[in-house]
Amino acid sequence: MAITIDRLCHQLIENHLQFEQTVLIGLQPRGIYLSGRIHQTLLKLLPGAHIDYGKLDITFYRDDFNQSKTLHVPNETSINFSIENKKVVLIDDVLYTGRTIRSALDAMLDFGRPASVELLTLIDRRFSRQLPIQPDYTGRTIDAFISQKVRVLWNERDGKDEVILID
Repeated sequence: MAITIDRLCHQLIENHLQFEQTVLIGLQPRGIYLSGRIHQTLLKLLPGAHIDYGKLDITFYRDDFNQSKTLHVPNETSINFSIENKKVVLIDDVLYTGRTIRSALDAMLDFGRPASVELLTLIDRRFSRQLPIQPDYTGRTIDAFISQKVRVLWNERDGKDEVILID
């Protein structure tokens, strides 16, 4: 996983150089582990650079918020900067149907209107899309059946780094 994160960071550096006009936003709950690592790796690769980094909760922007039988518990949104006219890189662990990203785009507008938005995901389940949303940066592409789940385990939360496919 470390090699993949390092590669993703180098791709970001190629496209954003010193990040003066770029911000990173991790999606709650599980995208923040990847975004935190991306942010820390970029700071190591670009000593002295300032890279705005925030965390976005999309709970109340979900299209199934009022339809689910389970209670949605919101997470913390922590964005202490404006994204007005900035290049935003949204970061999430798994891209599946695209609905989470659509919700994130809606939620993000509460913090300003960005100049552009890019998507970085660790895992792309490319044959499961319900919306026309594609990642700009992908760690790995996994072709999984609809009945299968892709779960990313993070050392900070789960005690190990691992991507597993569950039947």
